[in-house]
Amino acid sequence: MLRPRSVWLRVLYLYEVNAEAPDSGLALIEDSLLDSRVHARSRFRSLVDDARFALYSVHNTEGAAMFPPGAPLGGPEGEHTLIAVREFRRVPLDASSLALTVFTARPGQAVPVVAALAHFVERAVDLYQPAYLLLAHSMERPRTSLLLMAVQDSLALGSAATAAFSLDGLLGELEPLLDGPPESYLYCPETATASIAGPVSPYAV
Repeated sequence: MLRPRSVWLRVLYLYEVNAEAPDSGLALIEDSLLDSRVHARSRFRSLVDDARFALYSVHNTEGAAMFPPGAPLGGPEGEHTLIAVREFRRVPLDASSLALTVFTARPGQAVPVVAALAHFVERAVDLYQPAYLLLAHSMERPRTSLLLMAVQDSLALGSAATAAFSLDGLLGELEPLLDGPPESYLYCPETATASIAGPVSPYAV
């Protein structure tokens, strides 16, 4: 079922790590295991920059303090409060891969970008019901939007529906509207969590 909005507070945290600094995202994931206010939290690593990460989290309304004071934001994007535009979820969540793509629209082009992404989501759900699919945009920086997609690869391949999740055609349509290439991330859990929960944790989204 497609839902236009959510009662949960969603946050995207973009940051970078280096050899001298600990991965703050891992510390937050470990802390969240004991925090009942955290509904979901997952870490992603950039496909083009191994030092760049994204941390996506979902909190109830009492979880106002998402990140510790002074946490490094790793760039001008920093922390985003997300507004869900489209969401689809299978219950229970059964996924073998989880990917995050961040889009930045040119000035004045945020609405056409979100509209194109919403059409992509609706078409993907019609062709093949994914494990999870979320389209959201940033409240602080409306030109920033994201797609979060979880799929069970064996089912997608078996039904020949992988084209439903290919961004190739979408990127051709969006290129004139974007301020630069989209940032692509893949799910990157801590080793201990992956060994217990499998490829994608049921608490990832």
